Amino acid sequence: MRYTDSHEWIECKGKVGTVGITDYAQKELGDIVSVELPKVGQILKAKQEACVLESTKAAADVYTPVSGKVIAVNEALKKDASLINRDAQKAGWLFQIELSNPQEVDRLMTEKEYTEMT
Repeated sequence: MRYTDSHEWIECKGKVGTVGITDYAQKELGDIVSVELPKVGQILKAKQEACVLESTKAAADVYTPVSGKVIAVNEALKKDASLINRDAQKAGWLFQIELSNPQEVDRLMTEKEYTEMT
């Protein structure tokens, strides 16, 4: 996994990355009550707003760590957004993106770097 300074994570397998928010981010947001996911087929540039999470505390934008095309969204979140609170870094993933520039991943933080930042 790689991380952004705005608390997103990405896990890549080949040219496909799965994106979500970190445990730290979900704890800061509190209970997440709804999710506005990106559209499949949407083209995103790195650091562009990809979706919105609404919690009992506030709404928060989620930014894509890399550029590419959204190829899947976590449909389970539409029925139960609290999955993010229960398992932000596995079952609570947000979307999958086909990377248009895989080198962007190398510019993201390692787990050690992210842990030191938080």
